[in-house]
Amino acid sequence: MQIKSQNKKRILQCILENAPISRAEIAGKMKISKPTVSLLVDELIQENWIFEKGIGESTSQGGRRPIHLYFNEKAAYVIGTDIGGTKVKMVISDLNGTIIACSSFPTEQFLQTGLLKKIAKEIELMIQKNHIDQQKILGMGAGVPGITETTCGIVTEAPSLNWIRYPFIKEAERYMPFPIYVDNDVNVAVLGEQWLGSAKQKENVMFIAIGTGIGSGIIIHNQLYRGSSNAAGEMGYMVTDKNDMKNEFKPVFHRYGYLESVAGGKAIGEKLTKLVRQNPGHSLYEKAKLEELTGEMAFALAKKGDEIALQVINEAIEHIAYGIVNAASLLNPEVIILGGGVFKSSEFILPKLREIVDHYLPSSVELRVSQLGENAGVLGAVSLFLREHESMINFF
Repeated sequence: MQIKSQNKKRILQCILENAPISRAEIAGKMKISKPTVSLLVDELIQENWIFEKGIGESTSQGGRRPIHLYFNEKAAYVIGTDIGGTKVKMVISDLNGTIIACSSFPTEQFLQTGLLKKIAKEIELMIQKNHIDQQKILGMGAGVPGITETTCGIVTEAPSLNWIRYPFIKEAERYMPFPIYVDNDVNVAVLGEQWLGSAKQKENVMFIAIGTGIGSGIIIHNQLYRGSSNAAGEMGYMVTDKNDMKNEFKPVFHRYGYLESVAGGKAIGEKLTKLVRQNPGHSLYEKAKLEELTGEMAFALAKKGDEIALQVINEAIEHIAYGIVNAASLLNPEVIILGGGVFKSSEFILPKLREIVDHYLPSSVELRVSQLGENAGVLGAVSLFLREHESMINFF
């Protein structure tokens, strides 16, 4: 029985990776007898995992044309949830990563009344609205902005959600009837990029997300690297200027690290505000006196050639570049994917980053912008589920 089930899984995997493929080709590839392949393929068709379509080319000797087999990506669905400090986003995806339904809501509003209860409600609505068979939902993957003990599903600390040792999976299981997996949001994003984005077919990958904070997800030889206490990739704590550290360094937020305090989105906005307040002739002087300017404003001004904004942005880019040089020289990834809010201005940042990184790095590394963009978190969460969940199919 064990062998039969293993062969069935292997045949499904073979079809997933090589479709369209015939029964005879499967038998040849996998060194399993044709009758066995036929029997197991028939079962997979009955169970809706695969389907037959069309008639292939005939062989050069003439003879019967083979029927081709295809993987049925609509055999089941997975929910992906990306919990951010400002917004929670959820999708229902098929097994190919095609988004069938999507929903979001502001985080702050539901932090007190129960975030997971609200997520469960939104999922229910999406299932109903899109007439999805509840039985076809395999489960949910989730990304959270904090250090996470993946084996027991506890979020050790997520400052933007005020969670400390929060029993995420235990809480989620009160409201949702399917298996759930959770991990740090940037770990989840790197899985998404390897599955469907800028790191397809790459085995050693790093994803760096630069928003208010700075974090990274690391894949080594196809395995997500989490570190001894699930805190690997906390790039925001890198020090890229030792002199600055000696001058009573104050983090931009409580418990934030050095790099995010000089190069994160909030830090860029703060620095711009400070310098504009010292320049009464500046177009944003009056605004800066009344309120904090934002990182987005800094990029918008820099693109127009504003000297103060250019100074702020160029300094931040230098710090990020040094962080990348340090990380890449240690890990030697094939590709580094760059994502997060700051990289909405990637066309402005990338050339300057590449210049510094190429200058200092002993072996070159490819720098790419996230292909999945705002969906990196939710599709990464789907990918997390498909990797971790023991089912008929293994995607990685």
